[in-house]
Amino acid sequence: MPTGHRPLTVTAHATTRSPTPGALPPSAPGSGGEASPRAARGSGASERRAPGGSARDSAAHDGAARGSVVPGVAAAAGAMVFALVVSRFLPMLSPAVIAVACGAALANLAGIPGRLAPGLAFVARRVLRVAIALLGLQIAVPDVIALGWQTLAVVTVATGVTFVVTPRIGRALGLTPGTSLLVATGVSICGAAAVAAMRDSARTCDDDDAAGALSVVVLYGTAAIVLMPVLASVMGLSPAQLTVWAGAAVHEVAQVAAIGAASGVLAGAVTVKLARVVLLAPMVALVSHRRRRLPAHGSPHRTRPPVMPLFVAAFLAMVALRSTGWVPAAVTDAVPDVTGALTAAALFGLGTGIDVRKLVKGGRVVLLGGIATGLIAAVSLAGAALLV
Repeated sequence: MPTGHRPLTVTAHATTRSPTPGALPPSAPGSGGEASPRAARGSGASERRAPGGSARDSAAHDGAARGSVVPGVAAAAGAMVFALVVSRFLPMLSPAVIAVACGAALANLAGIPGRLAPGLAFVARRVLRVAIALLGLQIAVPDVIALGWQTLAVVTVATGVTFVVTPRIGRALGLTPGTSLLVATGVSICGAAAVAAMRDSARTCDDDDAAGALSVVVLYGTAAIVLMPVLASVMGLSPAQLTVWAGAAVHEVAQVAAIGAASGVLAGAVTVKLARVVLLAPMVALVSHRRRRLPAHGSPHRTRPPVMPLFVAAFLAMVALRSTGWVPAAVTDAVPDVTGALTAAALFGLGTGIDVRKLVKGGRVVLLGGIATGLIAAVSLAGAALLV
């Protein structure tokens, strides 16, 4: 998966645009724009002090230091509550998906006030990392191993093939490497959370890349809730085969749960899905490792990404802790709700960076998402039919 470095460019007109703080805006660490003329001057100074990627980070840090995170965090909290309530009535839609849609709707219909930028940037990055780390407490290695080698083989092959092949198809379609990588991650692993995690680790991915991948997760994951049980019935799949197919092919945990509940295979399908979520850690680590091996472009002072991001290491630590059996049942029972709430808040922030006009014009990312979804569905269905 080729990646490229995008240097910071400070332009005079950039200060007049409405900021998109949720997708790591000007005031956020790792962002590449400006929140105000004053911030633009600060970023220019930072650029002179630290060329390349470090200039970008210094400028963003300077901008974040000038504003309070409270308004943006409060907005994200309100969106989180709304997403949780709606999800109670529409369980086929995860709070994360609802929150992304709310963020995009607010940004495109009303615009995001600049004072929300620091807080939305905080939840889109920091809170997201906490949510992904806590996701590990839902996964016990003994439960995953108990699925059997056949199921684990289907999950591994379907995920691996989709993750490797999708970026190549994206290049053939003329999409950016960042878009192709995030679509591959979201489709092959665990939907919106995986998109956000990979975006946070692969720093070459920008707001538009994430927006396209999130739209794919929402579109095709929701369609799978309706289509998969119907197709399983038409093809005469057994409950065990449907369990593996749903868990190995559908994007979001909540979407898998909706299919499982409707088909009577809820517990098994979610367990298979969580086995797939485990692969988020090695996939992110692999991409980070490959980026470290790329030659530094521009300044020799450009920082290299860590071999494994700290939040991914924390995710693995939580998996190990859950697998010991030492975590009280009250904690493990509460973790899915806590993780869902934190992820919803973070993805609301990320959703405010979605530009619907660009998505409407960019039909190729929707095509890539459809191809990737069809690929993982076909590979996992073949595996389930042959091995289960």
